[in-house]
Amino acid sequence: MLESKAVLLDKVKVNARPIYHTVKRGFDFVAAICGLILLSPVMLWIAFLIKKEDHGPIFYKQTRVGKNGKNFEMYKFRSMFVNADQMLDKLKNQNDVEGPMFKMKKDPRITKIGHFIRKHSLDELPQFINVIKGDMSLVGPRPPLPSEVTEYSDYDKQRLYVTPGCTGLWQATERNEVSFNEMVQLDIDYIKRASFSLDLWIIWKTVEVVIKPNISY
Repeated sequence: MLESKAVLLDKVKVNARPIYHTVKRGFDFVAAICGLILLSPVMLWIAFLIKKEDHGPIFYKQTRVGKNGKNFEMYKFRSMFVNADQMLDKLKNQNDVEGPMFKMKKDPRITKIGHFIRKHSLDELPQFINVIKGDMSLVGPRPPLPSEVTEYSDYDKQRLYVTPGCTGLWQATERNEVSFNEMVQLDIDYIKRASFSLDLWIIWKTVEVVIKPNISY
């Protein structure tokens, strides 16, 4: 059952946990470096397949909104055709998610290798770089697009109280089976309950999703 949207979190209290946030940042930094090293063979293989398919760029850089509304450049493996952004306006009326977020089950912009790496969340691996830089955490709300944030209510903007994550509560559980409002509620539930044990549980569930994907598009 979703909680009443009339109740807003206290932003000061959310960030008034210095030990948790300091240790989490240290864990993120070390884990991201280890992830880049251990998964480098997989990343090189993905890079080769992307380049081989259409000879386009391997990586995709996109402006996202982070903690406290600060913009940053988020990195991903390119899973769409080079002109995908220009095609978006023609597809917006086919959005499969209600609210300020675009998701399409059969998005014609996705490449052949793109379908595979998105299904297994492998397109997200370059975000280890964002984690090392401090723009993102391993666990937290997904960083939205600036155009999405312009449509946010005050309740929705609570997602921006904390550092965004590579994975989060809704990605590791419901994935694309929830509406935008339900996604926001799951993110806010995470912010309220954030702990070392919850973070580790979400990371474990994310690994399970990568190995055995649930619905993803």
